[in-house]
Amino acid sequence: MKTVLVSGSGGQLGECIRDLETNYPEINFIFADHSKLDITNSEKTNSFFGQNNIDWCINCAAYTNVDLAESEQQKAFEVNEKGAENLAIACNNNNIKLIHISTDFVFDGSKKVPYKETDITNPINVYGLSKLKGEQKISETLKEHYVIRTSWLYSEHRRNFMKTMLKLSETRSEISVVDDQIGSPTYAKDLADVVMYIIKNNIDDYGLYHFCNKGETSWYGFAKKIFELAGRNINVKPIPSTDFKTDAKRPSYSVMDTSKIENTLGFNIENWKTSLTKAISKLNE
Repeated sequence: MKTVLVSGSGGQLGECIRDLETNYPEINFIFADHSKLDITNSEKTNSFFGQNNIDWCINCAAYTNVDLAESEQQKAFEVNEKGAENLAIACNNNNIKLIHISTDFVFDGSKKVPYKETDITNPINVYGLSKLKGEQKISETLKEHYVIRTSWLYSEHRRNFMKTMLKLSETRSEISVVDDQIGSPTYAKDLADVVMYIIKNNIDDYGLYHFCNKGETSWYGFAKKIFELAGRNINVKPIPSTDFKTDAKRPSYSVMDTSKIENTLGFNIENWKTSLTKAISKLNE
């Protein structure tokens, strides 16, 4: 029986993996949230890995507050860079394979065609830089690793754009949403599926991959589709980013090319609208 550790299990992806647990009776899952495993503490991380006979680690632990990271730089780097390095060292010491989740925010958005894994990174905010540094620490430390960059993650779990929009629609008839940032909304369950596919099949094509749902839209387009599928009659107003001030800059275009993960794994990726339909249905159950 394989043992899989899910670090940062309290987030969206961790919860989606937990939902899949019964589909994998041959796997022993250890779900560790921050209270059980603090990846910023190298000693405790090493000790935790040494005490448990782990085969794979899925790292979902991250500092993800993009705007707050601008004023909490030390905290962001502590989790996203140092924490990632601590995990990689512990995995290396204990012969454990690592799947680490990263972000589209490692790019500056200057391209107008989907980003490939080979494209130059140039983060324009602290969060993106801290995640990039984490990627680099992992690739320097551990051979048997996957880094999977994803984007615009949402699900029926935790706080995310889909749930925020639906919550706002309970008290408002009109909502203004940014229309000049383009990306690919990604259902966390689809990401969980591909992560578990790698583990179940013991795939050893290690390295850097992009995974997001097919197609692209703006936050405005995403919001409109959410309300349409949820049957909410909301007037969605497109606005430029300049009208919606945030502490952190965001790339104007961060769509990623997923052909590498599709070709390597033979994995079929759904269009974002198809997956959003499933997520809305799940919320209504």
